[in-house]
Amino acid sequence: MTQPQRVETLSHAQRERLAYIDFRLYFFGEIGRPDLIERFGVAPAGATRDLALYREIAPQNILFDGSHKVYRIGQAFSPLFEHAPQRVLSALAHGFGDGLNGPARPLQPLLPCESLAALSIPRMEVLAPVCRAIHAMRPLAIRYHSMTSGETERVIVPFALVDTGLRWHVRAFDRRRGEFRDFVVTRIEAPTLLDEEPQANERPDNDIQWTRIVELDFVPHPRLERPEIIKMDYGMIEGSVRMRVRAAVAGYMLLRWSVDCSPDHRLKEEQYRLWLSDPAALYGVENAKLAPGYQAPAAKTSRKG
Repeated sequence: MTQPQRVETLSHAQRERLAYIDFRLYFFGEIGRPDLIERFGVAPAGATRDLALYREIAPQNILFDGSHKVYRIGQAFSPLFEHAPQRVLSALAHGFGDGLNGPARPLQPLLPCESLAALSIPRMEVLAPVCRAIHAMRPLAIRYHSMTSGETERVIVPFALVDTGLRWHVRAFDRRRGEFRDFVVTRIEAPTLLDEEPQANERPDNDIQWTRIVELDFVPHPRLERPEIIKMDYGMIEGSVRMRVRAAVAGYMLLRWSVDCSPDHRLKEEQYRLWLSDPAALYGVENAKLAPGYQAPAAKTSRKG
């Protein structure tokens, strides 16, 4: 039986503990029984069994250091589990937790790490009903504060959350305007689920900006003297990064990454390290106006004979 097959026969709880052993060995180079006891609340004997099981499945990955009573990474180590980069970085920066830790036991980073503070954080009493409405596929009555319309009463049909990197939005059908729009979660008040089904035109498969996928090609900004460094930063293949994203989030992404979207790469400020090599790819993207340097195509005028 191969390693993956053997792992698949284990219970979910066992796989979680073995994945944690794998993680500690991979990123810290060692693990001891106290690490498992503290993370999962298992008894010492249970921690010993988990370490023995991991050693049985992947003996080349782990060595016991008797003098220090810890297990260390083997020279021929090969990860037994796939460790998603975003989850690894989140764990290193914020620690592990199930979200139930109270103020008496805050989560701690696993390594010295500084993360930028979030300035826009949704209130849980608002976010929770929004999530319930998405899960139940139900309309939501809200009071919303708009920069253009001020405070209004609305009914929306939400179906997805969007993290722009600066704030959280909810993508929803807006019955007041009769179209799909983004709503900033921090501007929502008094959300109330309605006990009714959405109309056919309010379902996400009718949201053209959401269902449309645009292909974007980023290259090092032409003004840079050492483009090879930018290629390293972004793991570029054949000199570019190709992304496929929803039209509904394209503008947010380009703004967050400071991508110069001008046709003549005219933005010279230091933050612009990438250039969108084909700005025409944003044609028809409603939030393209958020993209730095983007110019909407000029309207064609008819010629009189």
